[in-house]
This record gives sequence, structure tokens and C-alpha cells, in this order.
Amino acid sequence: MSTTATTYDAARPDAPSAGLFTSTLVITRRALTRFFRTPQEVIAGTATTAMFMLIFLYVFGGEIDIPGVSYVDFLVPGFLTAAVLFTGMGTAAAVAADLEEGFVDRVRSLPISRLSFLAGRAVADTGVLVWSLFAGIVIGVVVGFRIHGPLTDALLAVGLLVVIGFAFIWLFIVLGLFAGTAKGAQGLSFMVFPLSFVSSAYVRVESLPGVLQPFAEHQPLTVMIDAVRALTLGPAGEALLDHSAGFYITRSLLWVLGILVVSIPLAVIRFNRGK
Repeated sequence: MSTTATTYDAARPDAPSAGLFTSTLVITRRALTRFFRTPQEVIAGTATTAMFMLIFLYVFGGEIDIPGVSYVDFLVPGFLTAAVLFTGMGTAAAVAADLEEGFVDRVRSLPISRLSFLAGRAVADTGVLVWSLFAGIVIGVVVGFRIHGPLTDALLAVGLLVVIGFAFIWLFIVLGLFAGTAKGAQGLSFMVFPLSFVSSAYVRVESLPGVLQPFAEHQPLTVMIDAVRALTLGPAGEALLDHSAGFYITRSLLWVLGILVVSIPLAVIRFNRGK
């Protein structure tokens, strides 16, 4: 069923304007409230996380040998990193839905910073990502995942995942703005989805077909996954990976910076141009 966008009167020039911080908080609260007031979304998201993790662990895990590391300890860091793409797909659909329902038109008509809509959505969906990561970690611990390094490394891994997720959320905001409809956003989002499979998320890059290995080794998600693994696997991670944790963390942060430098200006330009 299609939704017709509502036209809103332009704000009066003398209307008081809200600051960027205040208006961003309002948009953030709206998005988070809508998410947590729909229990089916929370339950479905958690169930999907559990289902995919259990499928890879118990259906495919028995056939995958990782030298010096149990498959569950190898899988969970990769799965959590790849999960940022699932959150991002929801971001693109939500942004496109706001366009369809006329909410974006209303925001454009208000005397507030237009960046507040984009920043509010990014902050809110980063909050949703934190919930998804928490659920994934709990499920991982239940099925046998353990940290093999110091607690500080584990906390750093979680922080890195949040930063990575924040960057990808901005990328998906751009996709949602360009798609314009929820269905279109889902289609564009699926173009990014294969990144998780042509990576080191579920198997070692060396076990992929030779034609895919160069791409898998150098694409951003693999670098980010290896950074998280290096922090959670401890000494076994250093033996399994080619470089130190610092190497992968630095490269991951460079990718994050690159994604943000490209995505934020694109999102602002597209939002300001309208449909």
C-alpha cells in the first residue's frame, strides 16, 4: 500500500529555531521510541541474530577447521561485525519510510537544522546497534564464546564495533535517501549484503575460491573483522592473523574515516535537494 506524502506549510521566517543538539535529541528520541514500542521488531531482530549464529555454528561449524581456535570463538567476532550490515539495512528502510510518509517534508519546513534529522537517525540507529551487539554477545556466550585476552581488549573490541556501525549507518542513510521508498531501500541495501559473505566473517579468506580471495582480503569488512578478532582471541589471534591488533585497528579506523568523509556530505546534499 503506497503512502502519499503530506505537504506542510513552510515555517514562518520569524519562528524561533531549535539548536542542532536539541533537535537532534528530539529526532533520536522519536526513532528509539518507535523501535522499542514495536516489540515485534525487537523480538524479530534478536531471534534473527540467534538463528543465523546457530545455523553457522551447528550446521556449518562442524566442517570448518580453524587452526588453534575453536570455531565459536572464530565465528562470533565475525558475526558481530557483519551484523552492522543488518542494522544498516533497517536504517535505509526507515529513512526511506520517513520520506514516503512525509515526515522528512515536515522536518524541512521547520526552523531547525536539517542536519538534525540525519544526525538523529544516525545516533538512534547506533543505539539500536548497541542493543543488537548486546544480544549477539549474550547468545555467543551461551553457545560457548569466550574472550581470550584482557578485559580492556574486549571493551575496545565493543567500542570499535560501535564506531564501525556508526560509519556504516551513515552509508545506509545515503542509500535510503536515494532510494526514496522502503522497498527501493531494501533492494539497494541487499547490494551491500554480499560483503559479509565474501569476507573472513564465517571462514578464513584462504578457504574461499581463489578468484574471490583478493577482494575478500582487502575489502573493509574483512579488515574490521580481523581487528575485532585480534582483540578477542588474544595470543591465538596473533598466531592466526598476519599482523598485530594495532595494524588492523588502524586500518579499520581509516576505513571508518573514509566512509564518514564520503557518506555525511552525500547525505546532507541529497537531503537538502529533496526528492
